[in-house]
Amino acid sequence: MASTSSTPIHYIYDLFLSFNGEDTRYSFTAHLYEALRQAGITTFMDDNGIHEGQELKPKIKNSIKKSKASVIVISNNFAKSSWCLYELWLILKQRRKGGHFVLPVFYGVDPSDVRNQRESFKIKAEEGAEGTKWTEDNVKRWKKALTKVANLKGMVASGYASISLYN
Repeated sequence: MASTSSTPIHYIYDLFLSFNGEDTRYSFTAHLYEALRQAGITTFMDDNGIHEGQELKPKIKNSIKKSKASVIVISNNFAKSSWCLYELWLILKQRRKGGHFVLPVFYGVDPSDVRNQRESFKIKAEEGAEGTKWTEDNVKRWKKALTKVANLKGMVASGYASISLYN
């Protein structure tokens, strides 16, 4: 009888932390990272996991794959960054493959604005976007990802001490 065995994933990180640095790197996300570290949770944050001279995209992609879970801190400028949207898409792709837990944290934003792409989450392709990441295909993919993440059970945070469950 033929056996089918799959190679188990060797996790490097307990958690991958996705965020927009402009909004939360030195505030909420820094405090969250420190609390996770003190709790013994091995967390990838782009400050500590990428070394000078190292290519960013493969390291991020591999770090997501080698993490058991992801926390996505969705803040006001999150959808203005093609990099944040790409990470979100990769994280949700990993979730679809199974076994990857995703927790969205809506930091100072309304989850319904994310879901319905209102306010700063209203994204669109750029004319003549061939040289940019804001192509029709990417924007379509990212809109689906924003809707999907906003439909997950998550947390709403308006400050350090004000966090509540959502969904």
